Amino acid sequence: MSDQDHMSAKTFRERLDAIIGDSSVFGAPAVAPDPVNQPMIRHWATALEDHNPVYTDPAFAAASRFGGIVAPPLMLQTWTMKTPKITGIAERGGSPVEVESNPLSVLDEAGFIATLATNSEFTIERYLHLGEVITSTMEIESISEEKQTRIGPGHFITWVTTYRDERGEVVGRQMFRILKFKPDLAALLGAST
Repeated sequence: MSDQDHMSAKTFRERLDAIIGDSSVFGAPAVAPDPVNQPMIRHWATALEDHNPVYTDPAFAAASRFGGIVAPPLMLQTWTMKTPKITGIAERGGSPVEVESNPLSVLDEAGFIATLATNSEFTIERYLHLGEVITSTMEIESISEEKQTRIGPGHFITWVTTYRDERGEVVGRQMFRILKFKPDLAALLGAST
């Protein structure tokens, strides 16, 4: 590796390291456009065929340990999701929302243009009640060294979204991991090389 290649690689790694742990790269905290509400809970429970009465039956929920209607725990990310905007979607590369800044653009610029979601985990601190307004902040937890995968070289990126109530108390977290990679078209198409 030449000195220039080594410097470029070091600069690239330094750029990656600079965004780890810096929640400001994602902008301001996301604030739920609506409080936790019964119609959204009903739609979610119906779509997932989750018939737990603490989500939809006020009398049953009032007599439960929750004392009233609660949202399904894995609905957590629903409350702060941005509303999709169709206008300009093609210009945004298919993204349903406008992005103010993309902290992963450093990877795009280096040719790691494809994204594959690998896994996600939730930690739920407590159930949400009707009327609560949730905020979320995101932070990149880690970016792996370059890995050679079957579909091309790439980096595994893990970020954590922390959800809070109006008092600032954590109600849950979501860990999400993706692979940003340089696609090996032959491997993706199943052709032998």
